[in-house]
Amino acid sequence: ITSAVAFDILPLKLHPFSQSTPTGLDCVGWKQHISSPVIADGALDKTALTDDVGSEEDLYEDFRSSNHRYGHPGGGGEQLAINELISDGSVVYAEALWDHVTMDDQELGFKAGDVIEVMDATNKEWWWGRILDSEGWFPASFVRLRVNQDEPMEDYPLKVEGGKEDDSSSGTRRFGMGQTTKDQMRTNVINEIISTERDYIKHLKDICEGYIKQCRKRADMFTEEQLKTIFGNIEDIYRCQKKFVKALEKKFNKDHPHLSEVGSCFLEYQTEFQIYSEYCNNHPNACMELSRLTKVNKYVYFFEACRLLQKMIDISLDGFLLTPVQKICKYPLQLAELLKYTNPQHRDFKDVEAALNAMKNVARLINERKRRLENIDKIAQWQSSIEDWEGEDVLVRSSELIYSGELTKISHPQAKSQQRMFFLFDHQLVCCKKDLLRRDILYYKSRINMDDMEILDVEDGKDKDFNISVKNAFKLHCRDTEEVHLFCAKKPEQKQRWLKAFENERRQVQLDQETGFSITEVQKKQAMLNASKQHHTGKPKAVTRPYYDFLMRQKHPTLPTTLPQQQVFMLAEPKRKPSNFWQNISRLTPFRK
Repeated sequence: ITSAVAFDILPLKLHPFSQSTPTGLDCVGWKQHISSPVIADGALDKTALTDDVGSEEDLYEDFRSSNHRYGHPGGGGEQLAINELISDGSVVYAEALWDHVTMDDQELGFKAGDVIEVMDATNKEWWWGRILDSEGWFPASFVRLRVNQDEPMEDYPLKVEGGKEDDSSSGTRRFGMGQTTKDQMRTNVINEIISTERDYIKHLKDICEGYIKQCRKRADMFTEEQLKTIFGNIEDIYRCQKKFVKALEKKFNKDHPHLSEVGSCFLEYQTEFQIYSEYCNNHPNACMELSRLTKVNKYVYFFEACRLLQKMIDISLDGFLLTPVQKICKYPLQLAELLKYTNPQHRDFKDVEAALNAMKNVARLINERKRRLENIDKIAQWQSSIEDWEGEDVLVRSSELIYSGELTKISHPQAKSQQRMFFLFDHQLVCCKKDLLRRDILYYKSRINMDDMEILDVEDGKDKDFNISVKNAFKLHCRDTEEVHLFCAKKPEQKQRWLKAFENERRQVQLDQETGFSITEVQKKQAMLNASKQHHTGKPKAVTRPYYDFLMRQKHPTLPTTLPQQQVFMLAEPKRKPSNFWQNISRLTPFRK
């Protein structure tokens, strides 16, 4: 907040809209009452959810007609507070949790960590914002509002309406005896960290006890495999976060929050936070499974009954399941803001600094895994473009293209040389031949299992095994069969790039084994199915993965036609301008008979 008037309105304290809980998930602790058909111990009455026609609908209507609403108290107080500040001339800033890549020129694209000036928050789901000279709509759930909107980098005298500096005594009165502006800012961030952790624990508890517990009682509706797909390892996350919040509470100084030393807590739990990787990897599967189940009415009403029984706010299950993904992205932002307002002399400074780096590494690992998951679509599309493909799909064993290029392959027994295109994936090297006339068309020829190979650097000169002179060469030697493959690059630097790529391939395989990275059968099949459809149509196909839709499905109102409603593309999707083909065709419609 930059205006002088704003200091009188908002005396630098934590405001309700500055909580970094997801939009719509900041309302906890209100009293609600639910009448039957629910058993007291939390088990749903099995007669209430039978397969008889209308039974689920009756249950749903019974809850809904009881006039108990679980939405925002006051009907969107957060947006009202933000818009009041904006209308008063104040500036409200938000930080991007993750990338928003868009193909719509009315939407505002940004990268994770970008600072956005919020100019209009009238709509709950889509806000209007500005970055430098670019303006546009963006999803409210993609950002976190800053705790300290003023953001003074150093202590400075306060301003009053006349623009004159206030004296130090008034500054002391405003912030308390001996507490500087920077200390107050640190207090705000500490309070936000503590309060959002408490809220987050409440949400995790609601998911585990409100949904998972009830689902397990309905073996006729859910298998254990389905529950694992929908909820992932969220119960492990709940157990981890309960311990983490207890550690934070011990370090929290209630009387003087700015003196709290919380950095060590993040350092202590940095390794345990890596369990979020498994959850984030599984999350697209959860969204697809939920999308499939909620096409059946009885599941819609069952999930709604679970939510009402647990007295949860009016957010769909996929919205609640998004909170862990958002939470792990918020830690680096919170710690960065905390570090900004921590003096180097503060006892917590070094720990906060180290904690920020540690949580950045955790987030980087998770982002890298999400990028890998994005790559499987591209690999599937690549394979579908290869002619005469034989054997298993690349995705059966691989998920990353490490390197590719042209090499000369020399084969026994006549030392026959062939120019081929090679694609090095984790675990395998795929060999293709270019079409003689159309060089952009590739034909599948063979593949090599890299798990059985060792790489041998070959000096320039005559090779004893093949009895020929070679240059810029290397070999792949199979340990089990003693089979040898000889390759030659055109230039020494190309050879070195290949040798480096083989090292990277082994390193990637080892890292995947250590971190437990894997791609599920559902993801592989879906990627190949999408690629197959695109290949058969012979034209580019828009990506329609449910994972990107779920972010925009959290109780959306019907937006005005001026607001963008198209699918949001994130992370690895490239920016592309939409084609005008169909618009041009539509202009010809008046001339049709």
